[in-house]
Amino acid sequence: MAKRDYYETLGVSKGATADEIKKAYRKKAKELHPDRNADNPDAESQFKEANEAYEVLKDADKKAAYDRFGHAAFEGGMGGGPRAGGGFQSQGDFASAFSDVFDDLFGDMMGGRRAGGGRRAARGSDLRYNLRISLEEAYSGLQKTINVPSAVSCEACNGNGAEGDSEPTTCPTCSGMGKVRAQQGFFTVERTCPTCNGMGQTIKDPCHVCGGSGRVEKERALNVNIPAGVETGTRIRLAGEGEAGMRGGPGGDLYIFIEVKDHTLFQREGPNLYCRVPVSMASAALGGDIEVPTIDGGRSRVKIPAGSQSGRQMRLRSKGMPALRGGQTGDMFIELAVETPVNLTSRQKELLREFDKLSEDNSPESSSFFRSVKGFWDSMKG
Repeated sequence: MAKRDYYETLGVSKGATADEIKKAYRKKAKELHPDRNADNPDAESQFKEANEAYEVLKDADKKAAYDRFGHAAFEGGMGGGPRAGGGFQSQGDFASAFSDVFDDLFGDMMGGRRAGGGRRAARGSDLRYNLRISLEEAYSGLQKTINVPSAVSCEACNGNGAEGDSEPTTCPTCSGMGKVRAQQGFFTVERTCPTCNGMGQTIKDPCHVCGGSGRVEKERALNVNIPAGVETGTRIRLAGEGEAGMRGGPGGDLYIFIEVKDHTLFQREGPNLYCRVPVSMASAALGGDIEVPTIDGGRSRVKIPAGSQSGRQMRLRSKGMPALRGGQTGDMFIELAVETPVNLTSRQKELLREFDKLSEDNSPESSSFFRSVKGFWDSMKG
């Protein structure tokens, strides 16, 4: 059977660029890989065919020969390309092709660069710092200096881990990849390089300060801006302020978790504040004005309506907490707590008894309750 045109095999035109050819090959390889086509008996042969086409078209010299002579360019020993009849001639050839596919399809996901390009230095770890602030500080916002113990870049070696003017060298075992590969039949097994422990570089003369890691333990002072309106659970991220990376790698991030302490006067629910204010029986009955504190340190006068009961709430608009986003401000709610007097004098007791006799019609809730109680007892008797 006549051999298929290589361009047709990959689904590209004869004038396709190197990038277009590579992109088409990667797509074909994913589609035809035997591991993904267990139910297709032709997948392996088609996979080999795509690899053979790519082996020729990715090489400028072989591509030029193929464009001029077609498949004949590689028959009879010409050009050193695939043999007449196509395909791979041994299991070793197929394994080599599989390794090429593994490199092209998955090389970018293995955490390092390919041989010759060096391995990317390891990123430092993220850090968490718990910060407690007062409700007043959460209301106004603040700038605070915090001390963070972490790993920082070693100044003696500028973070590269090597002593003096020496430099890390590419690991001879993995050629800078940080991983080594071994062929096992049709499969390629990849492991962390035992020589460089995955770093991709070795150091002949380690820095005497950091021991070759490129970083040392140190406490740093950082200025942190806490915006107004934060609440317990708010998280602030400082990019790059975490631990330094190994041997010059990028730093991790620092996450500051806010905890707002309980307040003696105010309770917070989102942007709103609640303040429980005790008032005397006389003030609640007669009504009047009271002065209450606000979170900004000021004072507000609140009018108590005559006949107010415990639990009654009054709203002070825009006297609550600022919203972290949106620029709005919550409200403050005053909750009345009518207080029963204690430690009465004889005269006070006498006056209260007299008042009680005269106030039978002044307690509607009490009268209603006891009427309901009497009705309940009467129904039980019946």
